[in-house]
Amino acid sequence: MVARLVVAAPSSGSGKTTVATGLMAAFSAAGLAVSPHKVGPDYIDPGYHALATGRPGRNLDAYLCGPEMVAPLFAHGARGCDLAVVEGVMGLYDGASGQGELASTAQVAKLLRAPVVLVVDASSQSRSVAALVHGFASWDPEVRIGGVILNKVGSARHEALLREALDESGVPVLGALGRAQQVQAPSRHLGLVPVAERRAEAVESVAALASRVREGCDLEGILGLARSAPALSGDTWDPDVSPDGMKSESRRPVVAIAGGAAFSFSYAEHAELLAAAGADVVAFDPLHDEQLPDGTAGLVIGGGFPEVYAPGLSANEPLRKAVAELALGGAPVAAECAGLLYLTRELDGKPMCGVLDARARMSERLTLGYREAVAVSDSALAAVGTRMRGHEFHRTVVEPGAGAAPAWGLHAPERRVEGFVQQGVHASYLHTHWAAEPGIARRFVERCRA
Repeated sequence: MVARLVVAAPSSGSGKTTVATGLMAAFSAAGLAVSPHKVGPDYIDPGYHALATGRPGRNLDAYLCGPEMVAPLFAHGARGCDLAVVEGVMGLYDGASGQGELASTAQVAKLLRAPVVLVVDASSQSRSVAALVHGFASWDPEVRIGGVILNKVGSARHEALLREALDESGVPVLGALGRAQQVQAPSRHLGLVPVAERRAEAVESVAALASRVREGCDLEGILGLARSAPALSGDTWDPDVSPDGMKSESRRPVVAIAGGAAFSFSYAEHAELLAAAGADVVAFDPLHDEQLPDGTAGLVIGGGFPEVYAPGLSANEPLRKAVAELALGGAPVAAECAGLLYLTRELDGKPMCGVLDARARMSERLTLGYREAVAVSDSALAAVGTRMRGHEFHRTVVEPGAGAAPAWGLHAPERRVEGFVQQGVHASYLHTHWAAEPGIARRFVERCRA
């Protein structure tokens, strides 16, 4: 089984992304095949992970996919690799609100039987760091804290005090990064700016992270810790085989997937599932491509930042008309969050595709959290009654007109209907992970064939 470790922290903002991405890049530069993973639903960090390793960044979310899918999806992503680095989410023991350890970094570490490297923001403490680490290491005996990386260390004297204190904790220090060594990536209303929007600068940032981690961390010790992870039993997730064991060999319709800077949020498994279901998956960029890929029979438009790129998306009138013609002709269209906004009449006053009789605008309110959902309208994506878990994360609102049925009935944290189903269109704010219900991809592709 692949060597593996989880990079966690006591809280958000401690430096998990800095350390995890730097480790991935440093080990990749040393010649190891590194598999990158992220706990939770986040799309942006995996983009930096992919840049660091040259492999798709993959998510491990026990809420969206179920705890039983974490190890199989991990094994699929890590197949053929020397090392897997898993970046945690929030604080080590923080999970889905009100549901115990579900979807926490600690739960994923236990499911993967992986040792944890705890990244500690040491900027405002010295000897107290030992009490903090002891508390995290002893809270759950099934979670193995294999080492600590000290972040934002103020000076050599400060580092010496921290190391002296941690000598008493029994948890080894595997690295120390100074405040001056921090490499910052720009951020805005939903977190870091995605790689797709700043690729040249992101390449430089990731290279700088690798250099900082090499200088400040014990890479040999960290690799040894990863190699100490015990064997992981169980199945490996395979997108190519349907539940009845039969592979799809029918005519392959073209399914176009939106990408580029405006639509950079997508789980790698979605394209794999569509291809396994018999589709030819082709990417296109709504900011620059004036036509859909030749022969497009279905369209998938994921998340991203259309509100940032509304002028450019609006200016590409030929593509807006092509999308509207395809959708209004009854072709299957699956749109999530940003995709939903793109299908409205306008976004912040800028004309969009006009498929849905609705208008979208930015708001001050952040809508964020896991959701339990059931399909309340039959669509190209899901049959009535299909149950899914999803995630909302947006600062926009959609003011609907008439003519569309709701897509989902949400049952947690409050009851409401959400989204739009209209002809072949399924558009919603809800981000879902199709590996939790592979029938979604097969249903979508079959509708494209029809």
